[in-house]
Amino acid sequence: MLMEREKNVEIVIRSQLEATLNTLGELTWAYVVLSKKDMSCIFGVTNYPDEWVTHYREKGLQYTDPVVITALNKLTPFPWDEKLMAHSEYNFAKLFNQASQFGLINGYTFVLHDYNNNLVTLSFIVPELTRTEVMQTLIENKGDISLLLASVHETYLTLTSLSEKYTDKPEKQNQFTSRENEILYWTSVGKTYQETGMILGITVRTVKFHMSNIVKKMGVANARHAVRLGAELQLIKPVE
Repeated sequence: MLMEREKNVEIVIRSQLEATLNTLGELTWAYVVLSKKDMSCIFGVTNYPDEWVTHYREKGLQYTDPVVITALNKLTPFPWDEKLMAHSEYNFAKLFNQASQFGLINGYTFVLHDYNNNLVTLSFIVPELTRTEVMQTLIENKGDISLLLASVHETYLTLTSLSEKYTDKPEKQNQFTSRENEILYWTSVGKTYQETGMILGITVRTVKFHMSNIVKKMGVANARHAVRLGAELQLIKPVE
């Protein structure tokens, strides 16, 4: 029932987007809604390659997508490429290398933050061969596209809401196991591996093992980056 309802919403949103975007030429785009309270709650409508969309969802890449992280702190449209996070302490090379296989490394994103605490984006891929033409189209129609995003999202909010849709979803999973969250939490409040091990009654080696898994899940360079990103995205839950 849940999947059927989401599919019906997708059909309506896709129709509304295509009605306008198809008049602007052959554009590759993605409309995405993310709950800033729980980023596992994601809804998207796109004509990106199906293989990439499946990979993105299965790996939960929204947690470490530099476009998403940038959009969280933006109100205006912005361009992006593999150098987007060149000055960041996070390592996004792996994600961009994966996206490059589908030609998804240059783009332009429109941003909206709604009253339900959702981050909403409408991103466009800017192919190297048609960069000038596509960018000219996006810039010349910036106002209309921004209004389109607001209108489409208003339709989405009328049809459904992320909070209602996912509240009773039994298969919903947390990003981390309870043990991983404990270790991430105690590390985030300044505890050393040794202190964390003493608090949890486990060895330092076990603490490091779980932290290594956390780093891999988040696709970052090291534990310090994992803690920082986890805090920024509100992924760390308090431990009683």
